[in-house]
Amino acid sequence: MKRERVGSRGQRREQLLEGYGKDSYKSKLKPPDPTRCPDCGAVFRNGRWSWEAATKEAHERVCPACQRIRDRFPAGFVALSGEFFREHRDEILHLVKHCEETEKAAHPIQRLMAIEDTAEGVLVTTTDVHLARNIAERIHGAYKGSLELHYSK
Repeated sequence: MKRERVGSRGQRREQLLEGYGKDSYKSKLKPPDPTRCPDCGAVFRNGRWSWEAATKEAHERVCPACQRIRDRFPAGFVALSGEFFREHRDEILHLVKHCEETEKAAHPIQRLMAIEDTAEGVLVTTTDVHLARNIAERIHGAYKGSLELHYSK
């Protein structure tokens, strides 16, 4: 039995991610197989980026995550604030970094860009909206509290 996840205001996930398909960092044309990112070493093969070893004849192209990092243009944001966050800051940020390590191992395009202090708390920026959502859901699952998800078009 497939469980349908429902987001804010009773919208299905597909509806929430409706505008996500227009990511200017996702190339309309796939890179040739194999292609290696000169910045991080990720390899594009068989339609996806992975951490496998590149062959000598691999083409070179900067991957979407490294391009976002170069441009300082995050895809996802996680804002952490409140008294509970201030009291548990170190362990929550450890959870954020662990989540990124886990996701990045399987999906090289999902990476942290920055963890910055703000007047309200901390702003975590990511190269992929899915990583931002996963971080938010893992923190919420571990500590409860309030969680608001917003997807921009």
